[in-house]
Amino acid sequence: MPISAARNQEPDAALSVLNHVFGLPGFRGAQEKIIRHVTDGGNCLVLMPTGGGKSMCYQLPSLLRDGCGIVVSPLIALMRDQVAGLTEAGVNAAVLNSTLSYQEASEVERRLLTGDLDLLYVAPERLLTPRCLNLLGQARIALFAIDEAHCVSQWGHDFRPEYIGLSVLAERFPDVPRIALTATADAMTRKEIAERLSLTDAPQFVASFDRPNIRYEIVDKQNATTQLKNLITERHAGDAGVVYCLSRAKVEDVAASLSDAGIPALPYHAGLDASVRARHQDRFINEDGVVIVATIAFGMGIDKPDVRFVAHLDLPKSVEAYYQETGRAGRDGKPSTAWMAYGLSDIVQQRRMIDESTGADAFKRASIAKLDALVALAETVHCRRHRLLGYFGEAQASENCGNCDNCLTPPRVRDGKVLAQKLLSCVYRTGQRFGAMHLIDVLVGRMTERVKQFSHDQLSVFGIGRKLNEKQWRAVLRQLVAMGHLRAGSDAFGALKLTESARGVLKGETTVMLREQPETARNRAIRGKSRRGELAPSTESKGSAANPALHAALRAWRSEVARQRGVPAYVVLHDSTIDGIAAMRPDTLTELRGIAGIGDKKLEHYGDELIRLVNRTDG
Repeated sequence: MPISAARNQEPDAALSVLNHVFGLPGFRGAQEKIIRHVTDGGNCLVLMPTGGGKSMCYQLPSLLRDGCGIVVSPLIALMRDQVAGLTEAGVNAAVLNSTLSYQEASEVERRLLTGDLDLLYVAPERLLTPRCLNLLGQARIALFAIDEAHCVSQWGHDFRPEYIGLSVLAERFPDVPRIALTATADAMTRKEIAERLSLTDAPQFVASFDRPNIRYEIVDKQNATTQLKNLITERHAGDAGVVYCLSRAKVEDVAASLSDAGIPALPYHAGLDASVRARHQDRFINEDGVVIVATIAFGMGIDKPDVRFVAHLDLPKSVEAYYQETGRAGRDGKPSTAWMAYGLSDIVQQRRMIDESTGADAFKRASIAKLDALVALAETVHCRRHRLLGYFGEAQASENCGNCDNCLTPPRVRDGKVLAQKLLSCVYRTGQRFGAMHLIDVLVGRMTERVKQFSHDQLSVFGIGRKLNEKQWRAVLRQLVAMGHLRAGSDAFGALKLTESARGVLKGETTVMLREQPETARNRAIRGKSRRGELAPSTESKGSAANPALHAALRAWRSEVARQRGVPAYVVLHDSTIDGIAAMRPDTLTELRGIAGIGDKKLEHYGDELIRLVNRTDG
């Protein structure tokens, strides 16, 4: 059925287009309210988690309104993948960005002016050129969608100066509805988005930030690369994943180490040749089971639904960044893992980067507050999901989510006042000039050259902590930093200094509860558990469990079709659609049409082949 016909279907045009074009039976969460509001000409700001269906909130109104929907996005990979998916569904969509030749760009402009486009994705720097603004002034525009809207805020985790100029849309096109969308924005960021994009009077639709299919795990960093290998081989063998590192050198080292261990891993960072980056990104998107090891520049706009794990080997800059990056796991709603290895050195490193930055004092203070919030998430003994949602102002009904490491295996907590006093006294008596390693040497009574050099073996605190080993003292140090009783300095040695609150601990006036967390025991305990009990391995789906041979045949068929068409496999059919076909084993086109993800165009393109494949495999 043509889109125009679906649009005119009664009694509900929005639901008709959703079903006939996208093959979806109904709306999710706040989608319907947002779509109807924008379709009626309203402006709004939408906060919705990655994988929550943000794109539908502007794609569907673009199809329901007269004219072409203009989507502003800084993400070339997202533009390409979404246009490929829309084209597969029978939608006339195109991009206008730096990847096009002059002739290709001219053809897109011609299609826009002749009304041959339903959706056009434009990079912000291209949109703000006089040529593009004049072009848009001559076209019939259905709406403006400003994706990744947090990029407009200096308080956001991914500020981009070119986004500031998007205020021109409200000035030049006051009668065209504007929808700004982001997956992550705290109250300060949200306020700035609304102000800069002239949306202060527009309603804000804030969906739940909860991603219940993601299991959050944060472990003590020991040998992070080895810990990562164990995670992949024991729980995510054959799965696609993203690994984040802070430096390019570390990206290269980790990717090489994983490859040496037989894990298909590729590096991705700005120092690589552009053609190499593009090749690695294409392999990750188009092939099954590839792990990409990257700096945080990677992943924005990667519309790959079957990423089964996201791992951090270094601490992100903020809770927003952590949420955004971990949110790239499990976009298809299947069980996935957000795993991070974290240590005291991460705090010292991030604090040094903030202190040495050229930002204004207000920006530095805000950055430190964001870092403190992330450290508190890493060190909490309570439900991680509860704290994560609380950061974004969302209350959780239960304080036990059943799907994070702390809820699956609650850590033991003990009175740590005496240990804290010993450590803080050591910091004080050594002059607040030394980092963790030296302080631990003094506490355990280790006679090193530096201990001798500064005569710290003569101090009353020398050797008073022999009952704990180095790993245990590091955990105490980290927790005292997280509690705010110690501050990581910005000098080359990462000197630890007492804060004002340390006085109360030393005087015995402040309660200090410390976590005991034996790493290996906790990993064994949480392996394979979820809020509903035992989980099947993440690589196995309902479809494969129902009919493994059919599931394998469908995936092989999808890979071949994707290769022939030059698109990612999930653009042809999502994993959930494959699962649905494998589970239902449809005999007719009518039965196939009833599976989520099979719209009219996909039924037309692939229906007969899929029915033959089902019958052949069943036979």
